[in-house]
Amino acid sequence: MTKKIPGTDLTVQNIFCIGRNYSEHAKELNNPVPTSPVVFIKPTSSICYSGENLIIPSQSSRVDHEIEVVLVVGLGGKNISELEAHKHISHVGVGLDFTARDLQDKAKEKGLPWSIAKGFDTFSAIGNFEKIETLSGEFHLELKINGEVRQKGHTGEMIFSLASLVSFLSGIFTLSPGDLIFTGTPAGVGPLNPGDKIEAKIAGHQSLLLGVQKA
Repeated sequence: MTKKIPGTDLTVQNIFCIGRNYSEHAKELNNPVPTSPVVFIKPTSSICYSGENLIIPSQSSRVDHEIEVVLVVGLGGKNISELEAHKHISHVGVGLDFTARDLQDKAKEKGLPWSIAKGFDTFSAIGNFEKIETLSGEFHLELKINGEVRQKGHTGEMIFSLASLVSFLSGIFTLSPGDLIFTGTPAGVGPLNPGDKIEAKIAGHQSLLLGVQKA
């Protein structure tokens, strides 16, 4: 299924995600602070858009919100240096990486992958993307549930910078135009309930609005 990237002429290719990239978030989930990026990949079928609903699957009793800065790869490449990283990122936007926390916890207890907990339909929400020429500035994130602020943070708090993530990923994977990079979430993640209204935004950019419903 082809998924468009709003604000660009690209379609979604790979979805690369970074876990535990804010130390306070790692601590709130009782995870060690990583010494190198924690990477996982999500299916393109998990993409949903502003104005749609997050679907809480019947297999899970707890789905958590995670607001993130999302980068769009505009120019592919391999072994990209941090100094050259900005040349390969064409757009930036806000996204939500949803997690079936109960399923993830069970997988972690057994030392198994998180793919199911992260990969349900609608578990990768993206807003409208805007062009970007540099990765050196700070992006400020804010997530509200039913009008109440639940998450706040900025990219200056990241353990691994935006440029270093592009470089790191390109040393493992060949990046392609249309790849999305979810760059990690600040502290404050928590569960969602049917009927909730989600507003996620990067300061100065358009908001991402979602409803929540049970499957």
